[in-house]
Amino acid sequence: MGSFRDLGVYKKAFELSMLIFKETKKFPSEEKFDLISQIRRSSRSVCSNVGEGYRKRLYPAHFISKCSDADMENSETQVWLDFALACEYMNKEVYDDFVKRSEEIGRMINHMIENPEKYSGKK
Repeated sequence: MGSFRDLGVYKKAFELSMLIFKETKKFPSEEKFDLISQIRRSSRSVCSNVGEGYRKRLYPAHFISKCSDADMENSETQVWLDFALACEYMNKEVYDDFVKRSEEIGRMINHMIENPEKYSGKK
């Protein structure tokens, strides 16, 4: 098997994280250490946990644990998106797009959790 960077879920999570990074540049500076920091951190953590889990894929329990962490961070990102919309820092169309992407990422992560053997590299 290739690198974690070859995983569709990693690519989608990385893309969403970068879109969030660009969108949060428009947020008020007063949110720099609050909402901006939190949403960037959680969206980036999805990618890092997928990467870490992939490196531990030969150990199913550890793989599932890291994927579960990725799923948790993905859910946290959705919470911060809710706040960004409620605070009117993000328009509804961008919000809907980001949530749709996040939900797809969540489904992909859950597939990994439910089917760790497909990612083990063993035949």
